[in-house]
Amino acid sequence: MSLVQDMVEELRREAQSTRLVIERVPEASLRWRPHVKSMSLGQLALHTAGLPGGLAELLNAPVREVPTVPLPEAESVAEILSVLEEQVAAAEEIIRTWEDEALREPFRWTLQDQVISETPRFEQVRSLLFNHWYHHRGQLTVYLRLLDVPVPGIYGPSADE
Repeated sequence: MSLVQDMVEELRREAQSTRLVIERVPEASLRWRPHVKSMSLGQLALHTAGLPGGLAELLNAPVREVPTVPLPEAESVAEILSVLEEQVAAAEEIIRTWEDEALREPFRWTLQDQVISETPRFEQVRSLLFNHWYHHRGQLTVYLRLLDVPVPGIYGPSADE
């Protein structure tokens, strides 16, 4: 199996787990935040849902300026799920255009036109797209736990299952 196919399979598998977590988000708590410095539940869930496509788009060029990330607040769980579906489809479409050799080519992040990081693109996909996505999904499970919402199993049963 190619590196590209491996990434598509992982994207699909992890999208299912992310969907399970987002489906548990209580709509009445979208504005809740565990700490004044934390994102609200609605911001975190919408950010998590939007990561796959947005990051695949960023990684689709060999050089990108570090972006400023807006953090809008979701109005509903249906909105978050819709964004997740759109962004996973967009990410899959972009990833499928990559060839294994293109994933080994250098990718550069710049800040004010200065290179701050250069690695093979696949390392950025692994770190920024996938690991970053899982990190925020994990944060969502902590928010759910703090709100006393049963946490779904992701890599096996949770304490609630």
